[in-house]
Amino acid sequence: MYKKKKILALIPARGGSKQIINKNIKLLCGKPLISYTIEAALASDYIDDVVISTDSDLIAEISLKYGGQVPFMRPKELAGDESKTIDVAIHAINALIKMGRNYDYLVLLQPTSPLRTKDDIDSAIKIIIDGDISSLVSVREVKENPALMRTIENNKLKNIMDFNGSLRRQDLPKYYIFNGAIYINSIDMLLKQKKFVDEKTYPYVMDYERSIDIDEILDFKIVELIMGENNHD
Repeated sequence: MYKKKKILALIPARGGSKQIINKNIKLLCGKPLISYTIEAALASDYIDDVVISTDSDLIAEISLKYGGQVPFMRPKELAGDESKTIDVAIHAINALIKMGRNYDYLVLLQPTSPLRTKDDIDSAIKIIIDGDISSLVSVREVKENPALMRTIENNKLKNIMDFNGSLRRQDLPKYYIFNGAIYINSIDMLLKQKKFVDEKTYPYVMDYERSIDIDEILDFKIVELIMGENNHD
């Protein structure tokens, strides 16, 4: 709880995964991938409950082992490749309301961002509540600046954006992309708008390393390398 606002952390973790089989529980430096997000959420000074939304009995069992709660199982219709995370979040909110569990804010933490820290979570929570903001999303600066990007048409390079300024990297405008690590919304906004991001969403900027989102085996190897180096610092 922060400033009398009750806060729910929701970790969505379905069983199916095309790119990496059982990705959410694949071992990363000896621990299931999802465990890093559960532990970061539990370490938060402000989160009241850490709930995992899953359709997998195995993910549920592992989540409970690491201290997460699994008060319901996600229905199969919300666990397919085309299922939307916003629908998963709204289902979780409504399921908990039916149990008499009400919250002011939801912090969505995807298990594929294991380098996101407890400090990231708490800093973002303070920003959204202190600022009386209804939505916040974590972002990172893009490494490949779109001002330098081109398409190929008729074997000729064409700019993808109209930019007439200097092309020195240090002079280019900065651009940002969602990194998938943190979404925070007021429960009222989610139930009314049924979306995480609108034109008033506040950006929480994270560095590139902590923003790595595991989508393929190469990402796993990069994170293992980073974790290994951090453990030897």
